[in-house]
Amino acid sequence: MIALADCNTFFASVERVFHAGLKGRPVCVLSSNDGNIVAMTAEAKALGLKRGDPFFKVKEIIEKNNVAVFSGNLVLYAAMSKRVQSIMRRTVERTECYSIDEQFLYLDGYEKHYDLVELMRGMIKQIALWTDIPVSVGIAKTKTLAKVASKFAKQYKGYGGVCMIDTDDKRRKALSLFELADIWGIGPRTFAKLTRLGVTTPLQLADKSEEWVKRHFHRPCYQTWLELNGFPCIDTSEILRRQTITTSRSFGKMISSKDELKASVASFAASCCSTLRADDSAAMSVSVFACSNRFREDLPQYWNIATQRLPVPSADTLEITAEAMKLVDKIYRPGIMFKKSGVILSDIVPGCFHHILFDYVEKREERVMLSQTIDKINHKYGLRSVGLAVAGDQNEQWKTKKEHLTPNYLTDIDQILTVQI
Repeated sequence: MIALADCNTFFASVERVFHAGLKGRPVCVLSSNDGNIVAMTAEAKALGLKRGDPFFKVKEIIEKNNVAVFSGNLVLYAAMSKRVQSIMRRTVERTECYSIDEQFLYLDGYEKHYDLVELMRGMIKQIALWTDIPVSVGIAKTKTLAKVASKFAKQYKGYGGVCMIDTDDKRRKALSLFELADIWGIGPRTFAKLTRLGVTTPLQLADKSEEWVKRHFHRPCYQTWLELNGFPCIDTSEILRRQTITTSRSFGKMISSKDELKASVASFAASCCSTLRADDSAAMSVSVFACSNRFREDLPQYWNIATQRLPVPSADTLEITAEAMKLVDKIYRPGIMFKKSGVILSDIVPGCFHHILFDYVEKREERVMLSQTIDKINHKYGLRSVGLAVAGDQNEQWKTKKEHLTPNYLTDIDQILTVQI
């Protein structure tokens, strides 16, 4: 059996931990530059607020209903995530981090010595006691079914935080009640095709023959079909590695100069490369995009993207940033007020080091080791403690606006939480 432990409304829950008096009060967390709502509590949803709503459009609702608003602080959320995960590892030896708020727990063998539901409920209570973060757990034979179970555990209080799908009757009932579009691995295109073929529930998909699924769909949907029928086959580490790595952000103020645009792109490239190395991977393609403010119809509108394929898979910040700067030269247009830019690394392969006979980069391995050393310094002393000069300083105009930011209580000694007694 495998469990999926999912932190409920994680970003908002972390903010509640550090701000007394927020329990029962609607809470919203905003995206970079305080642009859109990215997380909210059930009380905020009850007001009609939705994830993705632009902050300026719903500001009246927020002020009228005394909604607590916070700028997203991923440094704080990541630190709290590590604490929650460490408690899970105390309970279950083998775990796998799937996202900042989701963890897979491998329970094979534990059923001989524990009641799995009670074991998970004990873990939930310990997490709540030590961190005050609410967690829901789904248990099933496959990761896809575990995700289904975790949604039921979150939705219905009668489960006591833990829902286990351990019989075929429970599996079929759960799939008959679950939304097809919410099944893990079914994207918009697959959902649309399934609907055209008359499949409207997960149970209907699970009941289709293997031949029918293979005839109409590619491997990902076939894997989902297997998982819905209780046959584990999805390697989440493989899924994560195949994804592209993207860093993009709206600017605090619109910019027009090429140097400022390059500074933003250099900063985002460094962030992408750090993530790439943390996954022990390298990228074959670098893309850079930039766009104007679509809400300013009085200004010239512009959007463009350019891509460069590398001769050798790379995780070197210097190399990838240099290519990104060339791409900025291609897409930059004078007279445009830019509001957002971003960097995308794609065609990701395992391993940070890749050699060819006639490599145009000298001492490639040493350069990647230099980048890894910079990662360690930034991890110990704070993000961007060391970086490339082209990325500018912390006071650049393009830096994001965070007017509702919670201090980094868990990672910065200068921002440690103080309590008045």
